[in-house]
Amino acid sequence: MRLSVSLFLLFLSVCGFAQTENKTVVVDSLFREDQFYISISYNFLQKTPDNFSQYSFSTGLSAGFLRDFPISKNRQWAIAPGIGYSFNDLKQNIYLSAISDDPNFQLVSSRIVLHYIDLPLEIRWRNATPQSHKFWRIYAGFMASYLLDGSFQYDGDLGSGKENIKDVLNTFQYATYLTFGFNTWNAYIHYGLNPFFDKNKTGTENEMTTLKVGLMFYIL
Repeated sequence: MRLSVSLFLLFLSVCGFAQTENKTVVVDSLFREDQFYISISYNFLQKTPDNFSQYSFSTGLSAGFLRDFPISKNRQWAIAPGIGYSFNDLKQNIYLSAISDDPNFQLVSSRIVLHYIDLPLEIRWRNATPQSHKFWRIYAGFMASYLLDGSFQYDGDLGSGKENIKDVLNTFQYATYLTFGFNTWNAYIHYGLNPFFDKNKTGTENEMTTLKVGLMFYIL
């Protein structure tokens, strides 16, 4: 009887050990990081014309996908090309066109709304490991953006309106950017390298660019 009980207990122990072994987490030694992104930022307009002022919050939003390609053995260095979409709402006071023939027309406020397809390319460093997704990161990148649409919206003392200004904007925008932080919260700095407006189409020297400062969120 005692022998039967002992054999039964030994059997249960072996089964329990086998079940514990089956639950062992398999470590992915070929892990990739941060392949989806979302950012929110504030547009600080640079090289602005005279008699110019910003107001309220000039929003910058972007989202997209980056393909992570590790280039070091420990996979802490990588390059990441991608594609995304960005929206910019530049709230400012500036008279951009002949909005009204009335000499008494006074522009109260205006905004430039821009939509782009983004093509980012990043060089990445992070101290990630296969066991944890909480790590420090520093990502530097270059971005080319293709203009989808641009409009000028205004409010004045005689009414409001909207004009399409895509024809006077540069088709491509170029920028450098830097993202750094830990885990969820990452600072984002984006510096435009060329003007929004095409001087050959506007006939004026409008060199306005943007400096974006905000937060970047990455998702695996």
